[in-house]
Amino acid sequence: MPILDGLTLFGDPATLIAALIAVFLVGLSKGGLGGAFALMGVPILSLVMSPVQAAALLLPILLMMDGISLWAWRGWFDRATLLHLLPGAVVGIALGWATAAYTSEAVVRLMVGLVALGFVARMWLARGGGRAQGQSWARGGFWGMGAGFTSFVAHAGGPPFQVYVLPLRFDPKVYTGTSVIFFAVVNLIKLGPYAALGQFDRVVLVSAFAMLPLAVVSTLLGAWIIKRMRAEVFYPLMYGMIALVGVKLVWDAVGALLG
Repeated sequence: MPILDGLTLFGDPATLIAALIAVFLVGLSKGGLGGAFALMGVPILSLVMSPVQAAALLLPILLMMDGISLWAWRGWFDRATLLHLLPGAVVGIALGWATAAYTSEAVVRLMVGLVALGFVARMWLARGGGRAQGQSWARGGFWGMGAGFTSFVAHAGGPPFQVYVLPLRFDPKVYTGTSVIFFAVVNLIKLGPYAALGQFDRVVLVSAFAMLPLAVVSTLLGAWIIKRMRAEVFYPLMYGMIALVGVKLVWDAVGALLG
């Protein structure tokens, strides 16, 4: 599209359409649907641009969505869970930044995918997700660090977060609100290291800003759906989403490693 050429990354219809689809699906995820939708953004954008550029474009959009989600889910969160997870997440982000030049994204995706599938298998064998677990500094630190590291390296922080939080068996609104705050903090912290690595320029930032209207609509739509979902529907949906995420991550990783 000539009017956008040079000002944004959307100089042709294919790139614009891919961006619209990716932002809509990620917005549904940020609103609360989570799971497989959250991982579709970078792969869809990678059809029309480099994966590095796709990740750089998506991060400012994620931050805009975080702001909307924080408003939509205000008042719904569990303070203890955040206290147990966020310190480890900061350590994980720092590790991701320090090892960015040496870390294989495919290996990280493979590891996260296998963790996700193993978690779902364990929950399925326990029938119905098992009994609710309590908070743990050891587990919270470990899975928080995993979420921070994989979020920085491969935008795949969801499964480690869910491994820790889903067994707590919160009300769906509390679970979603806690997730929103956790990843808003993680994404905000990631902004500095990404900028330091030279991932942003004017065209990327203008392109991200152009997606703001769709980011607002899709995020609010995701929140609207989750707020009307019962726990007996929410938890099977979340476990199903994690299984899809695990399969996709393993598939993408194996393809990249063998390609």
